[in-house]
Amino acid sequence: MPTPSRILIVEDDAKIAAVLLDYFKAGGFQADHLGDGKSAVEHIRGQPVDLVILDLMLPQLDGLEVCKAVRGFSDVPIIMLTARVDEIDRLLGLELGADDYVCKPFSPREVVARAKAQLRRNGSLRVQGSGPRFTVERDQLRILIDGAALPLTPVEFRLLAELIEHPARVYSRQQLLDLAHEDQRDINDRTIDSHIKNIRRKIDARAPQLDCVQSVYGVGYRFELPL
Repeated sequence: MPTPSRILIVEDDAKIAAVLLDYFKAGGFQADHLGDGKSAVEHIRGQPVDLVILDLMLPQLDGLEVCKAVRGFSDVPIIMLTARVDEIDRLLGLELGADDYVCKPFSPREVVARAKAQLRRNGSLRVQGSGPRFTVERDQLRILIDGAALPLTPVEFRLLAELIEHPARVYSRQQLLDLAHEDQRDINDRTIDSHIKNIRRKIDARAPQLDCVQSVYGVGYRFELPL
């Protein structure tokens, strides 16, 4: 079995760090924690990791300085955590080389889902005890579960591909309807419920009891694999 992806959590709030460590370890990852920016740069330089969860406000070196320093020698995916919500800080973090950011307060499950999405993009997602692996092949209009293609219609493919590629994001029925029917035919948004029902049935045939296309009451749907 391959070694699980290595996650480094750089966070000076011990309670937040402990929660994230628990969630990543429960998700089948190797996870370590450091509480200051200087130690983080030294660690990443000496012991390469697969992904960094990086708080913006840190002692010694703040998150932006850490990100800039790391980008001088590594392209490891970096997800920044911040309680500062103004757009300048967000954009500056991304311009310095961060791959994504999450605003505090946040759901630990969302952080894990975003980390998985980043690792999946660069081919370094490895977890112990994980569930089925979904692969989207847009050129072939196929979605595979552990290498086996799902028998999807074109509309079902568009819906499921969008959900998989944006894990934990909640889509309204109208948003999914716009994705499903590009010709804007006169159909109502409850048509999406029928499509989702068919997608769930086809997933269940390959991976029974896998509740990954989840209903969000009064809103719509999201894709989320169990930890």
